Amino acid sequence: MNVLVVLAVILFILMTLIGGKKGAKSFLAIFFNFAVLLLIILLMNDPNLDPIILTFIACILISCITLFFINEVNSKTTIAFLSTLITIVILLFFIVVVNKMAMIQGFGEEEIEELSSYSLYIGIDFVKIGASVIIMSTIGAIVDVAISIASPMREIYLHNPSISRKALFKAGISIGKDILGTSANTLFFAFFGSYLGLLIWFKDLSYSLGEIVNSKIFNAEMITILWAGIGVAMNIPITAWITAAFLVKKKEEKTG
Repeated sequence: MNVLVVLAVILFILMTLIGGKKGAKSFLAIFFNFAVLLLIILLMNDPNLDPIILTFIACILISCITLFFINEVNSKTTIAFLSTLITIVILLFFIVVVNKMAMIQGFGEEEIEELSSYSLYIGIDFVKIGASVIIMSTIGAIVDVAISIASPMREIYLHNPSISRKALFKAGISIGKDILGTSANTLFFAFFGSYLGLLIWFKDLSYSLGEIVNSKIFNAEMITILWAGIGVAMNIPITAWITAAFLVKKKEEKTG
């Protein structure tokens, strides 16, 4: 039996045993999200379709699957979904601008030899493709942070309905501070582990530290890590503010 199938079965069994029905849904969500990514990648081959718009649509679908399919539609998932979309819109705008200035789009000189036999005139804007790659790399972490803040804030409100909007917002920021450090480190080591082969390649090419730092490939990966951290950090106050405003407004409408 294929190793992938065996590992998938083991993962499904563990997720179902530990998470029950929600664990089984989480397992299925992995394949649904993969299908979304695959579809978007295929659509990006069409030069008439804007990669940024396709990326935003993919983020909406992935957020819906991750939040609503697994945790159903409720106040905390709705808030997490809204804050995720706001964060993605802000990130997309700044990523396109900064990436164009940094000129990290396209391929580095280390990749030219392997690509020399292919035509690079494929009619696709690599600045937008680069922005899409960064967003796709961070969407999971942003959704995770959003639900990780909205859920405990909702519990705080349910146990203390008289809490003010300001106090609830501060509680959300306090929760976010605890999440920020671990999320940033998780992103860093995830990217670092994925591109460990790149660093070994640099060593085999006898690159100096200066050449590594100025390498286009290295800069592209580091910028991706930094944007991921910025997205996570930015998502914390956005989620905390929306959650506090929504829950307190809901209470005021009931009492009013």
